[in-house]
Amino acid sequence: MVVANHSSHADTAALLAALDARHAPTIAAAADYWFASPWRSRICSRLAAGFPVRRTGGGMDDLLARTADLRAGRAVVLFPEGTRARAGKLGAFHKGALVLARAAGVPVVPVGIAGTDRLLPKHGTLRPSLVRVRIGTPLPPTATPEEARAAVSELHRRTTEEPLRDSRVRKRVARVLATRWALPLAFAWAFAEALSWPLMPELLLAIVCVAVPRRALKLSLAALAGTLAGGVLALQLAASGAQLPQPLTTDRMRAEVRAELTAHGATAVRDQPWNGIPFKVYAAGAGKADVPAPDWLAQSALARGSRTLTVGLACGAFGFLVHRLRRFYGLYLALLGTGFTIGLTLIVRSWS
Repeated sequence: MVVANHSSHADTAALLAALDARHAPTIAAAADYWFASPWRSRICSRLAAGFPVRRTGGGMDDLLARTADLRAGRAVVLFPEGTRARAGKLGAFHKGALVLARAAGVPVVPVGIAGTDRLLPKHGTLRPSLVRVRIGTPLPPTATPEEARAAVSELHRRTTEEPLRDSRVRKRVARVLATRWALPLAFAWAFAEALSWPLMPELLLAIVCVAVPRRALKLSLAALAGTLAGGVLALQLAASGAQLPQPLTTDRMRAEVRAELTAHGATAVRDQPWNGIPFKVYAAGAGKADVPAPDWLAQSALARGSRTLTVGLACGAFGFLVHRLRRFYGLYLALLGTGFTIGLTLIVRSWS
């Protein structure tokens, strides 16, 4: 018999992710809400293995009908508060879960959930948040509602207050990104890369979006804007006869770009995200080929946007998924730097 605090609809998903699937957990749900319409009923029963419990009479019978499931080894999950509580608050526990545990002769397992009240607040909207679940020591079947509440309350307090281990490097990166300079940095990096800088903006996004996933979209858009602005300037400079340095590029890259631009015009840039040739080579080549700036801007937005936004958002998603492992951020940077160096070396050699 599993009992947990309840402050969000996201509690169910958190519990299903944390509990042992071998016990096929089934979760009690308010009959007057989750089973009031056919579509809610299907969502609750099929996605969360929910079963209805009446809150206006007959609820104890609904619970006791699960006695056989408990005796067979299946976990039954109940939120004894009966409804979602305010963030950080724990309401009184009803006795139904304890009566069911006593009838089935099974232990009561307290669970503390933290973070779901921020992820999906009561009457609020979904937003990013770290969710943690702590499973406590089982209580005997004879436990009282007060004892169960005290155990869950302590687990919730410890889960909320326990600091996550973090790396100094990630903290420093996060502090920088918390300032007003984060977006200009992403823009400037990408702008410089479109002109001459040898390191692509996706490398920066892989560094910063994993450190601060919540800013992944804004940083990605800033990098894309910098790429497009730099690309248009590089086109104009090349069209006027200026020749900017292009480190880590080869004559073969430039010859390939000339051939593509001659054959396809501005649409040739659609191959850039996947063939390893730097964007600055295409931008300069487009200027020399007299590609119209509006056509170049439109095609660049599609081609570069597909890669820059995908990489940035993927890194942000990865940052959310490995939030508990952020103490290894320094190791991640070392592996990223090594992988990038190896990949860049192979690309340059393949185009030499």
